[in-house]
Amino acid sequence: MSFDAAKAKNTIESGKAVLGIEFGSTRIKAVLVDEANQPIASGSHEWENQLVNGVWTYSMDAIWGGLQDCYSDLAADVRKKYGIVIENLAAIGFSAMMHGYLAFDKNDELLVPFRTWRNTITEQASKELFDLFQFNIPQRWSISHLYQAILNGEEHVKDVAFFTTLAGYIHWQMTGQKVIGIGDASGMFPIDSESRDYNQKMIDQFDALVAPKGYPWKLRDILPKALLAGEDAGVLTEEGAKKLDVSGMLKPGIPIAPPEGDAGTGMAATNSVAVRTGNVSAGTSVFAMIVLEKELSRAYPEIDMVTTPTGDAVAMVHCNNCTSDLNAWVGLFREFSEAFGVEVDMDRLFGTLYNKALEGDKDCGGVVAYNYFAGEPVTGLNEGRPLMVRTPDAKFNLANFMRANLYASLATLKIGLDLLLKNEDVQVDRIMGHGGLFKTKGVGQSILAAAMDSPVSVMETAGEGGPWGMAILASYLVNKKEGESLDTFLNESVFAGSEGVEIKPDPADVAGFDAYIESYKAGIAIEKAAVEAI
Repeated sequence: MSFDAAKAKNTIESGKAVLGIEFGSTRIKAVLVDEANQPIASGSHEWENQLVNGVWTYSMDAIWGGLQDCYSDLAADVRKKYGIVIENLAAIGFSAMMHGYLAFDKNDELLVPFRTWRNTITEQASKELFDLFQFNIPQRWSISHLYQAILNGEEHVKDVAFFTTLAGYIHWQMTGQKVIGIGDASGMFPIDSESRDYNQKMIDQFDALVAPKGYPWKLRDILPKALLAGEDAGVLTEEGAKKLDVSGMLKPGIPIAPPEGDAGTGMAATNSVAVRTGNVSAGTSVFAMIVLEKELSRAYPEIDMVTTPTGDAVAMVHCNNCTSDLNAWVGLFREFSEAFGVEVDMDRLFGTLYNKALEGDKDCGGVVAYNYFAGEPVTGLNEGRPLMVRTPDAKFNLANFMRANLYASLATLKIGLDLLLKNEDVQVDRIMGHGGLFKTKGVGQSILAAAMDSPVSVMETAGEGGPWGMAILASYLVNKKEGESLDTFLNESVFAGSEGVEIKPDPADVAGFDAYIESYKAGIAIEKAAVEAI
């Protein structure tokens, strides 16, 4: 689609543009889209979390200063490109990294500094809630933070009148509404996908668990109300407009979408909200999200359960390690080339080595790689040691070496996904791959197709990521047709004609990866020994 600056300018001037803002771990980013949901302006603000008294946090000043700077940067981009100011918008949406703990008293005062998803200080709470609910409750979830504060006997808990996520907090300050998108809510407390609301049975179990403490609140009363994508979540108040746009140009009254988490915006940005679809993000870390047709037969500690922005159950496998070790080996080959006085273009080097992997044996010929820079909960490791292991009679050549490293980047993910695809017989029609692993055309894509035994698509552009996904959800709020589902809206109004390039799994590759993964699992004991010894 060719870019028409005059048309984009008219969209902004007439108040028909839609804004999405997402708070990531290291960057707050804003994306403005036109009526075709194409990005027409953007802004950003870099920020970092702080470790204060053993807790990873962002200060309130950092949150508000960051949001205002991000919006100002967007406004500057609009002025530079189109020579105009933003006065009105069709809709706005706020999203953020999920989970964490922002707790407030009856006077709306923050009780303790924001505890982010990054904290691993809730192990006891996480384990006890898993046992109580028979549902995986990761340490980063909001309910883990609340219950750990109870276990710690923290004084503030009796005064909690409301707790929420970062996106939920921003939305509340913008609209006065204590609501949250259901996808973000699913990282606070388990969701019942039948009722499209918090799981009432588990709420009752939690209330009974903490009843002896005599707190004046019940859990549902202090949780934000969960809303589905497209539902009314309030409008920008006069106070909210001043907090967002310090120049005072932005008018109040703009509809604001239910606030979402970064998992939900990622699903929207990759057109992966329909049942039997999913997406895999593969970079420094890797995660897969698959939208389920039915509940799993039991809880798995390796699998997080969240939801789409419309409340369908999503199984998520998250792994800490993906491309770091692979990149380190490619860096070594660059050093080797430079030692011979040959300057190598890195894109060409990656492409050459990745494509060489396709010439290797399907099972890597007895070569096994472990890419663990960091610990890996899925395989029970608190720390990592990158390793390359082979049998004396292995076919050790460049093709098998590279193929083993590519397999390693997805091996732990495959172990988690096999619980879904093989133990639970979860059916997947389409997976969308995005991230650095898929940059070399066709290679990472075909390896993922083999790992999952499922077709994998990669789009030419991944859009603008999370903030673009949030802008799409805000666009859906105001532009959907009567009764139109989010899935239909994405297919017809956002992704029509841009399905991406699909690769189907090669049965020989599937069998080869299955054979490799058996050796890989058997060798986890070597990895554990390396952690203890080195």
